[in-house]
Amino acid sequence: MTNLSRLPAALLVAAAFSLAACGDGDDGASAGRAETAATRDADLAAIKGYLLEHTARLVDDTAEIRAGAEDYFRLAEAAHFDYARLLQEHREEVRGLVEDAQAAFAKANPSYEEMEGVVAGVPSLAEYDVIIDAGGDASEPDSAVPFDIETPAGRTFKQPGNFNYLIETTAYGTEPRFQAKGTQPDLDGDGEAEFGESLPDADFYLAAARDFEKYAKELDAAAREWEPTAGDALTALVVMTPTMSEYFAAWKNSRFIAGDQASEKAFVAASRLQDIADILGGLVLVYDNVQPLVAKADRQQARQTEQSLEQLHGFAAGLLARENAGRKFTAEEADTLGSQAQERAEAIAGQITQAAAKLNIEIEAG
Repeated sequence: MTNLSRLPAALLVAAAFSLAACGDGDDGASAGRAETAATRDADLAAIKGYLLEHTARLVDDTAEIRAGAEDYFRLAEAAHFDYARLLQEHREEVRGLVEDAQAAFAKANPSYEEMEGVVAGVPSLAEYDVIIDAGGDASEPDSAVPFDIETPAGRTFKQPGNFNYLIETTAYGTEPRFQAKGTQPDLDGDGEAEFGESLPDADFYLAAARDFEKYAKELDAAAREWEPTAGDALTALVVMTPTMSEYFAAWKNSRFIAGDQASEKAFVAASRLQDIADILGGLVLVYDNVQPLVAKADRQQARQTEQSLEQLHGFAAGLLARENAGRKFTAEEADTLGSQAQERAEAIAGQITQAAAKLNIEIEAG
């Protein structure tokens, strides 16, 4: 789950200073007036509009995933869930449905990642980040998702992980728990099961796809109800910008660097660098719309923060472009690049925290 507990100690001290600046009693009333005035200086409607555009996209994308899962389920049901028979009689159709599932996930992923900075960074919405993208499974009780999956056949998957993980690893076959048992997923009939060939457990996949759509709709409804404040926007920037080290670690452990030795089962549809660039792109938009407010604290520093955030985004986008062009990064390079990105991100978050304190705007702990 994304909250201030993820921030480095130096930033927590700065955040505490910001919280202390708000105080209580008369100071609390002053903070409320500061927040009201700040709302006039920030284009919060543009931030909400960006969020709603993306929640609507995600609703459409998850509906496409669910429809494909229903088609696959009907085909498997007609074969009485005999997956060897399913492949023997409908290999090409199964292959097409699996490829469609992979394409649908690849389309849905940026719909979420581009808005993750807002969803995960705003305390009132952050639970949906746990559900959709950040939560672990039951083996990680402190960060586990708050739901179970109930399948049409009556099976229960207790806190199985976030939906991006469930759908991606099912579609690509990288999580054996979600695959059909006892049948090799040889979709092209060459006698071998290769990366990307998947034979999903139709019962599980349908349930996961339906629930993904349900929660996407809930997020969309919550986003429509959300009344953004300047504190929300600044909190999102402070919480989500300095998360580079964990994202680069996931990149290092993914197939894009580790190949067949990857310990990370997710992040196979697209490089984690794509997610990093998407998240930072959303944060750039958030900052652009609150910069006039930040400039009231320190105009020169506000411009420097803008440049630093854009440069961090460009750094990630540049790495992605090099990777897409065929550059193969090593694990050691991923560590070094991640440390560089994290150092930049912490500096940016510290600057925004200081500006919030000067403006008497609370950074929420989530």
